[in-house]
This record gives sequence, C-alpha cells and structure tokens, in this order.
Amino acid sequence: MSTNTVLKSNAAVIEHRDQLIASFAKGEKPPERWRIGTEHEKFVYALNDHRAPSYDEVGGIRDLLMALTEFGWTPVLEGGKVIALNGSDGSVSLEPAGQFELSGAPLENLHQTCAETGRHLEQVLKIGERFGIGFLGMGMWPDKTRAELPTMPKGRYVIMLRHMPRVGSMGLDMMLRTCTIQVNLDYQSEADMVKKFRVGLALQPLATALFANSPFTEGKPNGMLSYRSHIWSDTDPARTGMLPFVFEDGFGYERYADYALDVPMYFVYRDGKYIDAAGLSFRDFLKGELSVLPGELPTTDDWNDHLSTAFPEVRLKSFLEMRGADGGPWNRICALPAFWVGLLYDQGALDAAWDLVKGWSMEQRELLRSSVPKLALDAPLPGGGTLRDIAGQVLDISHAGLTARARLDAGGSNETGFLDPLREIVRTGKVPAQTLLDRYHGAWNGDVSKIYEEMRF
Repeated sequence: MSTNTVLKSNAAVIEHRDQLIASFAKGEKPPERWRIGTEHEKFVYALNDHRAPSYDEVGGIRDLLMALTEFGWTPVLEGGKVIALNGSDGSVSLEPAGQFELSGAPLENLHQTCAETGRHLEQVLKIGERFGIGFLGMGMWPDKTRAELPTMPKGRYVIMLRHMPRVGSMGLDMMLRTCTIQVNLDYQSEADMVKKFRVGLALQPLATALFANSPFTEGKPNGMLSYRSHIWSDTDPARTGMLPFVFEDGFGYERYADYALDVPMYFVYRDGKYIDAAGLSFRDFLKGELSVLPGELPTTDDWNDHLSTAFPEVRLKSFLEMRGADGGPWNRICALPAFWVGLLYDQGALDAAWDLVKGWSMEQRELLRSSVPKLALDAPLPGGGTLRDIAGQVLDISHAGLTARARLDAGGSNETGFLDPLREIVRTGKVPAQTLLDRYHGAWNGDVSKIYEEMRF
C-alpha cells in the first residue's frame, strides 16, 4: 500500500495554493540524477501452522523488526513501539496486517536494485529461520479471512480501518490481505512528467497482467487472476482509478494538485499522534477551517502525508509511482523496475511507448483496466485483439530502452536480463496466477496450503 508517514518536524507552513503546485516542480531532475526506488511487500507467516503472527507475541512482528537491527537498521518508534526501520537500503515498514515492506533507497541502476533486494531477503530469511517465520510472495493472502489477521499498532491504520467500510466494500481487504511491488521514478520537467504519467497509466494494465498473482481467496480460486487489482475497483472511488483528466489537454502539476485537494483526508499528524480527519477537506485546511484543527494551517509534511493517501494506478508526489503489480517472488521484484525503467528512462523508448497507446480513448483504457483482473493477457485491446498481442512489443521497447541506458554490472552485462521473467511469461502465454491454478487443480489436488512450500522466499 505504501502509505507510511515519515515522522518529521519544522515543516514549512502552507499559506497559499502555489506552494502545493511547487512541491511537484521541486521533484524535477536532469536525467543524470534520475534514480530508481523499488518497494516490495511480502506476507509473514509461521512455518509450523501458516498463521499470520501478531505484533506482540514472542517471535512475532515486533521481534522480527528488532532482530533486523543486527544488520544496522535503526528503529522508528510510534507511541513507544517500533513500527519501522531506517537504514542505508531505505526503510523497512509494516503494512496494516503485518505485511513486511522494503522501501528501497533511490539507486542509479537495476543492478544495484537487485543487490539491495538480495541483501534484504538474506537478512529477513536469516531472522525468519531463527523465529520459525516464513515469507510469501503473493498479491493476496491465499487462505486467510480478515478475522484471522492481526493489525499493527500504527495510528494512521486505526483511522483508515475505521473509515474504509464507509466508502467501499473491499478497502479492508486492500489493507489487510494484499501485497504489491511498485517502482518510483523521476522526471525532468512538467512535460516529461505528463508523458510518463500518461504512458504509465495506459500500460499499467499490462503490468497488472504480467504480474497477476492473486487467484485464491480463503483457500479457493476466486475467479480472478489479479484479485488484488480487482479489490481497488471498490475500495474508495474518491482516491483510486485511472484518472481520465491526466489525458486531457493542459494536464500538469496544477491539475494534479486540484485532484489531490479533492481527495478526502484521512488524518493529521500532530505531537506524536494521528488526529482523525477522515472525510474532511484539505481545501478547508488551507483556509484554516479544518474542524479538527480550527484556525491551523497545513504544513508541507501535511501535504506530503495527504498525497500518500491517494491510490490511483499511477501516483504523483515529487516523483511518479507505478502501482499496478501484485507481489511475487524474488526474480519478479527485479523485473518490475526493469519494465518501467526501460519504458520511461530513455526518450526513444518513451516516445515509442506513447505512440503505441496515444490513440486509445478513455473508454477503451477503462475497459482494459476493468478486464485485466479477470482476464490478464486475454483482456480486450483497444482497436481489437488482446493485451497479449502487444505484450511482446512493449517488452521489446523496454529492452531497447535498457540497452540504450547501457548501465553495466561488473561482468559487463546491461540491465536487459532483468526482463527475462516477463519474457518467459509472454513466451508461455501463462501469467503467474494461471500457473498457480494449474498447480492447484493438478499436483496440489485442491490443497492451497501447498503454496507455502512452493512460493515461499
């Protein structure tokens, strides 16, 4: 979900709307300063009985976090409880039901990204072995009900868990039962941001299809290939979706700021505590008229927190977040940033990707997005055919972009090898969820618990 607040102080007071727009412009960087930030979540479970461990139990989530300090991580506390870790590889944080997330550091190339991922997994596996804990790479818990899952002691989650059922039927599933992989990427200018945003939104369904990995709910097939993606269709319509205005003439920082201002608030963080502002208006906050903080103006921290509570398929902060992929195993963690870096970090590839999708209507984009959770690569493509028909072409564009970047490892290899897991999916015609369903109906004999043996990290 990636909605974690960085606890800071001395933030500037926002006195006018232009400051909100300027926050996006401050993210502009020349290409030589573009970085790659990869975030990936995984489920934590007890090896002996597959249950999700609680925060406080011996050998549970708190102990797992504290044990990782052996590797140089520094605890982040909220209300006297450790809820995250900071370190040279970014931060480790908790999703609402104890899903473990690494929000990686901003890195120069994909070789560094994969090395970072490898270090993290080596650390958690070492600690997990000590505590009898395993880690599962999936888009959704394959067998857990909501009632079987713990909740973590984070103030913002208390507010969100209370608010979600008011605005959608599946928001609690999003919080408690899903995991994702996402990549955060830079832009050079407002025009560059706009083009990357549009390509990212248009091709997000392809990323969802290639990474579709959540075909089970409570131990049975759920009729979807990416149920995690389907969940977003009824989580909270005020803060999710494909954002049609991004494709309209004149889109830029100002229009996105207006969108974010219209997203209802969740909370305000003050003096170490979260104040419930669910459903209130940030526009009122700008006028000093927020009912829970009368007379007080927002700070830049408040704005950054608020931006993190919008959940569209692509999200703008001072960088762009690609948000369409289910969680998965180690090699696909590295494949997602490779896919998007190849498409968006080389001008020739970006132009080619835009040429491929620019003729699609908004109605066609929405149909593709709504079809992908169930159909994946068989979703209907604008103009005829299926998403499968362009998957290889898009990977070729990404490959060309990575080749042009020419970022080499110590052995002289470029970054294109990280696309190999996606090439194999296109070659076989089966997305990960379809392979899992074949196992379920075949070798597993309808026993989804076998997934813990075959899909654990």
